[in-house]
Amino acid sequence: MIYLLDTNIVLAYLRRSPLSIFLDNEYGLLLNNTKPFISAVTVGELWSICLQNNWGQKRRDLLIETLRQLTIIDVNIEPIIQEYAAIDAFSQAKLQGRPLDASARNMGKNDLWIAATASVLDAQLFTTDKDFDHLHGQFVEVIWINPNVN
Repeated sequence: MIYLLDTNIVLAYLRRSPLSIFLDNEYGLLLNNTKPFISAVTVGELWSICLQNNWGQKRRDLLIETLRQLTIIDVNIEPIIQEYAAIDAFSQAKLQGRPLDASARNMGKNDLWIAATASVLDAQLFTTDKDFDHLHGQFVEVIWINPNVN
C-alpha cells in the first residue's frame, strides 16, 4: 500500500501526540521500514511552521530526522501539474465530463498540490482535515483520521 501524508499528519508525529501512536498502531506509517510519501509542498509548510514558531534546535533536528523517514515527491512533474489543474477545475465544478456532486469549493493551493501528488501516485491520502472529502473516490482515496484520538 502507498501512503501520502498530509502536513497535519506529519505534525502529529513531530508533536509525538497520541494521534501518532494511533497511526503507528493502526497503519504502521513510520514503523516496519515503511517510508510514506509526502509532497514537497508539505516540506515547505513544515519549515514555515518551524520558522513562524521559532523552533529551537532540538525541534528542528526532530523535523530533519522525521523528514528522513519519508519520501519527498517534487511537484514539478508534468503528471502532477496536470492533475493539479484537473482537481482545481473539478473542485470549482468546471471540469468537463466530471461533475461535482456538491457546490463548488475553493481548495487551498497547497492542498491541491498534495491531492494531485497523492492522485498521481495512486496513494491513500492520510489527513485530519475535511478539505479533501469531495475528492474521495474521484481522484484519491482519502483516509480521514480523527485528530482527537486519545
